[in-house]
Parts: sequence; C-alpha cells; structure tokens
Amino acid sequence: MTSIKEQAAISRLLSFLQDWDNSGNVARSHILNSFIETNQGKTAPELEQEFSQGASLFLVRLSTWLRLTNQYLIEFLEVGGVLTLLEILGLEKIKEEHKKESIKLLQLIANSGRKYKELICESYGVRSIAEFLAKSKSEETQEEVQVLLDALVHGNPKYQNQVYKGLIALLPCASPKAQQLSLQTLRTAQSITGTTHPSIVDCVLKVLRTMHLEVQYEAIELIKDLVNYDVRNTLLQGLVALLIPSVKETSKLQPKILNDSSVLHLTAHLPVFLQQAAAAKAIGVLARSNLSIAEELLHLRVVHSLMAAMGNTDHSNSQRLASLTLEYFVQMFPVVEEHVRRSMGEELYNLFTSNAEDLYMKMDSIQADILAANKVNVTKALHDSGVYTNMSFYFGPSVNENHLAYITHFQKRNMEAKGGQSL
Repeated sequence: MTSIKEQAAISRLLSFLQDWDNSGNVARSHILNSFIETNQGKTAPELEQEFSQGASLFLVRLSTWLRLTNQYLIEFLEVGGVLTLLEILGLEKIKEEHKKESIKLLQLIANSGRKYKELICESYGVRSIAEFLAKSKSEETQEEVQVLLDALVHGNPKYQNQVYKGLIALLPCASPKAQQLSLQTLRTAQSITGTTHPSIVDCVLKVLRTMHLEVQYEAIELIKDLVNYDVRNTLLQGLVALLIPSVKETSKLQPKILNDSSVLHLTAHLPVFLQQAAAAKAIGVLARSNLSIAEELLHLRVVHSLMAAMGNTDHSNSQRLASLTLEYFVQMFPVVEEHVRRSMGEELYNLFTSNAEDLYMKMDSIQADILAANKVNVTKALHDSGVYTNMSFYFGPSVNENHLAYITHFQKRNMEAKGGQSL
C-alpha cells in the first residue's frame, strides 16, 4: 500500500504530464524552462524520487517533442523559410509586430546550431537584418535584432567577420538606438574575431558627434577595447586631432552667429563641437586607465590640443571636459605642470588648479585666446630631457597648420564680439 507521500508524488507527476500533453510549443518551452530551473543540480535518483519513479515518462515525451520540432524546422527550411523571413523584414506594408515575429523565428533557427547560422548568412541575412535594425522604429524590436546578431557572431567562424563588418556598417545610421546596440554587439564581435577592420577607427570616431549620451558611452567603451589592438596608434592620433576641429567645420554657423543672437544656442549641438568634447572625455578615460597610453598621448602633443579646446568659447562642454583631462596630465607629469603653468600665466593657472571643471565660467576672452593660441610642446621637452622614446617614428611629425587656422578663427570672433559690445 502506497504512503500518503508517494500518492502526492504520483498526483504531481500525473498533473505535470497532463499539462505537458495539453500544451502547445510555447507553453511546453515555458514548462521545460521551469523544470530546468526547479531541478537544477539534482541527480537522476533524486528526480526519480521527485516524480515517484516516473521521470522516464517525461523524458520520453521530451525526446519525442524535440524530434518533431527538429523535423518541422528542417521541412520549413527546405521550402525556403529563411528567405521568406528575411524578405518580410524589407517589406514596407508589413506591420512592425510581424517583422518582430520574423526576427524571433530567425533567432530560433540561429540557436539550432552552426549550420543554421551559416544558412542565414549565406542567404544575405546579415545585410537584411542590419538594414532592418537601422530602419526599425521600435526599440523593443531593435533589441530583438541585437539578440539575433549576437547569436550569429557566436559559434559561426565561417561568417563571423561578415557579421562584424555588418555591425561597423551600421554605425553611421540615423537611429541612435541602432547605433547603441551595434556598438554593444561590436565589442563582443571584436573579441571573437580578434582582428580589426581598417574602417572601424574612422566610423567609431564619427559616432562621437552624437548628442545622445548613451551612444557616446558605448562608443567610448568600444574605444577602450580597441586600444588593445593594432589600431591603437591610429585611434590615439584621431582622438587628439579631434580636439582641434578644422576651420571649415567651425565656421559653418559663423555668419549666422554674428548677425543673429537667436541662433547662439545652435552651436551647443554643432556636431564637430560635440565630437571635440567627446574626444576630450575619451582621452581622459584612456589616460586614467593606462599610464602607458597617457605617455603615448603626451608624444602626440595632447597637452597643446587640450589647451586649445579649453579656449573654444563656442562650446562650454568642450572647455570643461578638456580642462578636466588636462588636470590629470598636470597632476601626473611634472613636465606638463611646468609647461602649462608657464603658458597660462600665474593668474589663469591658479584658476585652473583651484577648480578645473569650472574654469570656463571664470576666465575672460583674453585668457581664452591665450589657451587657443598656446604653443606648448611637451614632446620637445621630453626629447630634450632624454625621456623621448622616438614616438615620431611611429606617429609621424606633428601638424600645426590646422591649429593656426583654428586659433585665428576664435581670436577673430573674440575681437568682433568686443567690437560689438563697445557700440
């Protein structure tokens, strides 16, 4: 005669099997997930006891269901299922929710194994999926696309580079959410591929023009990863160059600004200034994380360029972030402290050291001109003192033409502004 405890176990088993038999695929997936979570770590004897020696009944049902599910998948793919799902993503008349379901089905296919991932990629899937991510208006759907792209880059050595390139191609798109998700997935793809594509530096640096902080954050996180690859020198050079924008870029709004004060606020979102501020921030992050990188940046005349950015009275955030980054270099390297103090003069230098973050609010236009026109050359001092490590061999000579034009532009602006005030 069975005990009350055994009767209860048998009742639970029968109820469990009945729920399974009466459920569809989605419900069975939930039942299976719940079963795995509840019985994690249990041994076979423990499961048998839990199911009153009837665990094998569930195993038979599970095996049968998995075989049938796999057979359905094979039949679906044989009639062109992947191509149909990818085509749905590009149809304008199809609702977003239906396209989302197509993405979920593609996820199921990709998660079925390597050969299925290869089938999706061979069907020009990466391009279709990436284009859909860029055009989708639903953030929830875009996140599902990211899951799919992440699946395609894992365990897919034959086509992982194709996914990697597809993610890079997404960076210039107009959707901030797509940019953010692409940057996140690129970090994973970069670690899997192990090599960099030549275009990645330029694409990531251009993303720094964004006004969306979540996108900027992901771009800087990727930059932190990229300095560990063969593009490090190019990346550091590019970041320092962004601190001194070309006059062609900075003068675009100049006629409007001089003639109409109502457009002054537009300069706060001028992409080249957003990029300048983000570059100053990224340089600070990199320098603080790795002293070797900080030293390499010194040989790229980063101090000179940071001070020039601090003189950009058209964009206070550039001034603030450049000042904070320069503060780190001054605190870490005595030679930098010496040259910055000499270039700024005692009054401006005292303002700087007392509160670097608020310096832009306290300095006048003459002091801004001093910063913009600075000629600080720490690289030369390092060379003369014997600390120089022949970095110019790797990075090439410094280029000052752009800086001369840059400071002339701001000096002219300040003079015109003063003239306007005296009238």
